[in-house]
Amino acid sequence: MTRFLAIGECMVELTHKSDHDLRLGFGGDTYNTALYLARSTDPDQVGVDYLTLAGDDHYSDLMVAGMRKEGIGTGLVGRVAGAHPGLYLIRTDEEGERSFTYYRSQSPARRLFDDGHTPTPTGGLSGHDVVYLSGVSLQLLTARARQHLWALLEEARGKGAQIVFDSNYRPVGWPGPEEARAAVSATYELSTTALSTFEDEQALFGDASPDDTVRRLREGGLQEVVVKDGSRGCVVGVDGGPVHVPTGPVDKVVDSTAAGDSFNAGYLAGRFGGASMVEAARNGHALASKVIAHPGAVVEDPSLPPRGAHA
Repeated sequence: MTRFLAIGECMVELTHKSDHDLRLGFGGDTYNTALYLARSTDPDQVGVDYLTLAGDDHYSDLMVAGMRKEGIGTGLVGRVAGAHPGLYLIRTDEEGERSFTYYRSQSPARRLFDDGHTPTPTGGLSGHDVVYLSGVSLQLLTARARQHLWALLEEARGKGAQIVFDSNYRPVGWPGPEEARAAVSATYELSTTALSTFEDEQALFGDASPDDTVRRLREGGLQEVVVKDGSRGCVVGVDGGPVHVPTGPVDKVVDSTAAGDSFNAGYLAGRFGGASMVEAARNGHALASKVIAHPGAVVEDPSLPPRGAHA
């Protein structure tokens, strides 16, 4: 079995159905990937766990129960007394492009990897074959907590774990681009696999094209590189050079929330199942095309059912 661990924040999600009608759900970039990976794989072959901090209120209880329903292990979900999860609202325009409003400054996940607030087992992260995180995971943390996380990632990689990173750059969450660039670069140095987006990489590193991003990351030592490029598809860094993998047809984009997160899940599900990088990218596009046809980060689609609870 492949043991997969995602690290980050799960928040309360309120999706606008109209100006005054909201749908309650839960989401967050690495959580979305964990959920869709759980839905896309056999629990006897891929075990999916999530590492975060939640509160002890009603909404935290609903969140953790939802994780279990989706077949996501919650043994590394710590609970903080008196805390409440972060919250975000989604609005979409007529083209399905989304905008977010966040209320998360007091989120318990911001204490991750601080002293006394790390729900990791005695063996660190080394009990997992694959550890997945994002730029948003980094942005939550204090500088000291990032150092703690990097030490755990270095230890896990030294013991054979694959470290998968999506830079997922959100400028509003960083003091400035310099700190974000330094944190992302330090994490890439510890990673084996990049599943990032060209727009983010261009903003941070000034790349001229997705091909340039692939070459830079491969030359930097990453073993596996995929660079998403919106509706144009993605570029995969194979040994013969960058390969463009286009998206398939999409009837209508209802909400682009979690498009990249679900692509990552589909890609990883393909790779865990033995697919080539190009085949796995096609699998990622196919999953993302289903997700963006529905509102919110987590779709209610009978073709993507929860796989059932596991411990």
